[in-house]
Amino acid sequence: MEKGRLTAFSDGVIAIIITIMVLELKVPHGDDLAALRLLISSFLSYTLSFINLGIYWNNHHHLFQVAQYVSGRVLWANLHLLFWLSLIPFVTAWMGENYFTALPVAFYGGVLLFSAIAYLILTMTLIVHHGQGSVIATAIGRDFKGKVSVAIYAVSILLAFANSWLAFSLYVLVAMMWLIPDRRIEKAMR
Repeated sequence: MEKGRLTAFSDGVIAIIITIMVLELKVPHGDDLAALRLLISSFLSYTLSFINLGIYWNNHHHLFQVAQYVSGRVLWANLHLLFWLSLIPFVTAWMGENYFTALPVAFYGGVLLFSAIAYLILTMTLIVHHGQGSVIATAIGRDFKGKVSVAIYAVSILLAFANSWLAFSLYVLVAMMWLIPDRRIEKAMR
């Protein structure tokens, strides 16, 4: 099957997710800096979530640049990823409106964890579909960064109950690890 419909659909879903998130940002009740200060946690949550969605969109784009075609399994693996990403607006708003308390921060991490696992499943499904000798298999390799991200998210979820700000900081660390697009795919395409 052609991959064009899958990538167009994914782009649209991610754009809608970002739109929903920005609509969750509330206008302050007041015209001074004190009114804005009350929205700092919501804005921090939104910023991290926007960056994470941007990272997924960017890496998804790179991933499908080397994919030749898709199958039913790839379509379902992609929908699995989009399901978890679609929960980001909910946990973003919950975490921001509750000023980074333990349970919302842990749930935020849970959505990030399952999004990362879904992305790993998508890449593995594409590798199986294209074969171990394919450009995509070579580009992904052992995917050390992807597996480390999953481990950090898992630890962070537990850590949220002891220190929610430290857990949030680890979510930021993972985002920083992925901020630069995955160069393995660009190298494999040359």
